[in-house]
Amino acid sequence: MRIILFRHGPAGRRDASLWPDDALRPLTRRGEERTRQAAHGLGRIEPDVSLILTSPFRRADGTAQVLAQVLGLDGVDRLDALAPGGSPRQVIESVPRTDAGAVVLVGHEPDLGQLAAMLIGSIPLPLKKAGACAIAFDDRVAPGAGSLCWLATRKLLRRLAPKKDKV
Repeated sequence: MRIILFRHGPAGRRDASLWPDDALRPLTRRGEERTRQAAHGLGRIEPDVSLILTSPFRRADGTAQVLAQVLGLDGVDRLDALAPGGSPRQVIESVPRTDAGAVVLVGHEPDLGQLAAMLIGSIPLPLKKAGACAIAFDDRVAPGAGSLCWLATRKLLRRLAPKKDKV
């Protein structure tokens, strides 16, 4: 089984006058395009994504929706534990066991980097916006049981996209 941790794409600047609730801060138009480019690269190196779980925050959900569209999935499922400050243990317990493909978890920093560290038994792996990493498990998803397969920035994922998908 593989889990892909994907950080949300570039979002609007924090501005309490525009978004009094930071959970409502969306991707920017440019952020959505950059996320789309990264999603095409992700689809090339991880063609068998079967499920996307996302933080309920608007920028993460927007990222997950772009991923689902590019990867040809019907939709995404919300996982409240992926919100900033959520419980990494609850995230781990919520990931369904599947042999049908990878599961993408869309969330925020520093939480995703700390989750990666917990899963592979290392120091935190900070993820850039629209960046990702893949972690493989032989059996069940558990702390320390994973192996890091790859770690990529958005720019690297974009370079991996098929030429026709680059903008």
